[in-house]
Amino acid sequence: MAVYAVGDLQGCLSPLERLLDRVRFDPVQDRLWLVGDLVNRGPQSGACLRFVRDLGASAVTVLGNHDLHLLATAAGLRVPRAKDTLADVLRRPDADDLLDWLAERPLVHQDLELGWTLTHAGIAPQWSVAKACSEARAVEAVLRIPARRQEFLAAMYGNQPQRWDEQLKGPDRLRYTVNALTRMRFVHPDGALDFALSGPPAEGVDAGLTPWFKVNGRASEGHWITFGHWSALGFRRGEDWLSLDSGCVWGRSLTLVRLDPAGPAASCAWHQPCA
Repeated sequence: MAVYAVGDLQGCLSPLERLLDRVRFDPVQDRLWLVGDLVNRGPQSGACLRFVRDLGASAVTVLGNHDLHLLATAAGLRVPRAKDTLADVLRRPDADDLLDWLAERPLVHQDLELGWTLTHAGIAPQWSVAKACSEARAVEAVLRIPARRQEFLAAMYGNQPQRWDEQLKGPDRLRYTVNALTRMRFVHPDGALDFALSGPPAEGVDAGLTPWFKVNGRASEGHWITFGHWSALGFRRGEDWLSLDSGCVWGRSLTLVRLDPAGPAASCAWHQPCA
């Protein structure tokens, strides 16, 4: 069995299909991890959702910020933005089924045997991987109950609180969790998450910020973390992290990496042009 991970699709299904053909992906025995943001900005958002859903247990995807934005838009809580391509999902006859399936996806997936953890943006430097999983479960429990989902999505947007505090409760605690796991890139010296900059690491360093994965004292517990969300970072491997968003929706490429021991991270990688 091979375990592969792929970067942000954002509505670009065709490049994924070509990559899976190249590695002869077999859903009967292989597994595919997706870093989230299956939808939006690209032309095939609905097809991406249906394709991944139909892989069943052969695929694991975590929720990204664009996926959550789709759920909020479908709930009538947000007006689609000019660059959104969410109508491709919302106008489908099976839209309700796709949205219910999406709302049941996790924010963090951990495989202790494989030694990898999957999330969309990363893990807050103050958290252990176990803590991230615990906080993620609280958000997932709310999203999986339709009545509570609507209430949470209405309160989800916003940058506050930017700093983790164990005393956080209710919507504030859930919002911090979502922001850390789906929107984070840089961290301020006082530990506050930054949501203003999205460029390459050097841009943040020049502004006195630190990429979340380089914060001193961050504990990985021997686990590798693979994530997307940061197209300006691109495909890059660090000491205990692997970045997979190589900017497919912006006309660059989609990256697929084999994670299991037969294909150590970044030594078995495939890139599919998306132009």
